[in-house]
Amino acid sequence: MLRVPREEFLPPHVRDYAYSDMPLPIGYGQTISAPHMVAMMCEYAGLRRGMYVLEVGTGSGYHAAVMAEIVGDEGHVYTIERIPELALFAKRNLERTGYSSRVTVIIGDGSRGFEPAAPYDVIVVTAAAPDIPRPLVDQLRIGGRLVIPVGSRFEQVLYVCTRTEDGLRIEKTVPCIFVPLIGRYGWREE
Repeated sequence: MLRVPREEFLPPHVRDYAYSDMPLPIGYGQTISAPHMVAMMCEYAGLRRGMYVLEVGTGSGYHAAVMAEIVGDEGHVYTIERIPELALFAKRNLERTGYSSRVTVIIGDGSRGFEPAAPYDVIVVTAAAPDIPRPLVDQLRIGGRLVIPVGSRFEQVLYVCTRTEDGLRIEKTVPCIFVPLIGRYGWREE
């Protein structure tokens, strides 16, 4: 996290708060997660060099850049964003900060995952789901981890799920609050 300049992933009007440990608005009703939550999600994901990662909810691209630092040149981060303007914002941020070779930005319904690059070692979802989306489980390799906030639109618990030969082992960790995961396997847009 020390290598990724968080201010470069923020709109100009909130850059003064880049290193405050809180979520910040990035436009279109979306937020960049607080630094502590980014760190926790990376830790729960068990990221290591060489892993292939899917992030659902690109936002400004900051979390993807942090994960790209961890997986290194041997790994890759695919990140999917449903809002085209945010995807473009993230893509520009990642290019400007030197992460575009390690991060691929996709526009689409993240609740469906991204089948062309599956299976993934890790899937990190940065938006709240009412349940665990089945396509994400299906795109996770055996032994892979899915980190996802699950609950209502207003409060969730961060789940750390490990795909096993027999199904999904779920560990419920900390309470959290994320923007809703909008999509076929998430919430409907209001």
